[in-house]
Amino acid sequence: MLDEQTITGIADELVEAGRTRIPVPRLTARYPDMTVEDAYRVQTLWRQRCEAEGRRLAGRKIGLTSRAMQLATGITEPDYGVIFADMVLENGCTVQWDQYSFPRVEVELAFVLKRDIAGPGATIFDVLNATEYVVPALEILDSRIEMAGRTIVDTISDNAAMGAMVLGGNPVRPRDIDLRWVSAVLYRNQGIEETGVAAGVLGHPAAGVYWLANKIAPHGDGLKAGEIILAGSFTRPMPVHRGDTVFADYGKLGTITCRFE
Repeated sequence: MLDEQTITGIADELVEAGRTRIPVPRLTARYPDMTVEDAYRVQTLWRQRCEAEGRRLAGRKIGLTSRAMQLATGITEPDYGVIFADMVLENGCTVQWDQYSFPRVEVELAFVLKRDIAGPGATIFDVLNATEYVVPALEILDSRIEMAGRTIVDTISDNAAMGAMVLGGNPVRPRDIDLRWVSAVLYRNQGIEETGVAAGVLGHPAAGVYWLANKIAPHGDGLKAGEIILAGSFTRPMPVHRGDTVFADYGKLGTITCRFE
């Protein structure tokens, strides 16, 4: 376990990297004994630094929810990070490409809560009952840490690679549709790059939400009414470049688009 001085130094580095857009050297290369628990300590302190600067919490993101991504990273459970209000973008927006480092896009569903969800012992039924609506979302992955050789420890420290999210399409109540079978086609510049179905997220996209409520409960934390919970990707990350237009078609749930300028 890293000492508090080291954790503080890493968190301050990541705050500065967010300002300068210059990624810091890989943490696990510099601290080979760094653990997942250390990474969440860094993320918590980074969040506190951001909130002290006036950023407002809008929700949470869940990552590494697909079996393929878990096998690729050598872990057996998802990870999580926070969403600040300034990360939530509108459908059809223009995104400044150079505000992100190594931006990539994933296709997801977002759960908007009308009631709190508290663990331990939260279930999928608690999530469905607490959700006001589910809406399509694109996650824009970012990196405050160099990409080459990254591990799950680096990613968690880096707020689970959360950059921003675009909300759009048609919101639906969670019991009005079988969320497992929501599918999407992801385009870049009119060409299909990825397709996926929401059951790829732990068998049901709501599964990650109750996992998160239970995961953060021992720390005295819970999911709050009004929060947006980004439930995890059901496509691979798609790299984007300056000038790219991204378009996702969710069928009956509508479409989302944004352009990187």
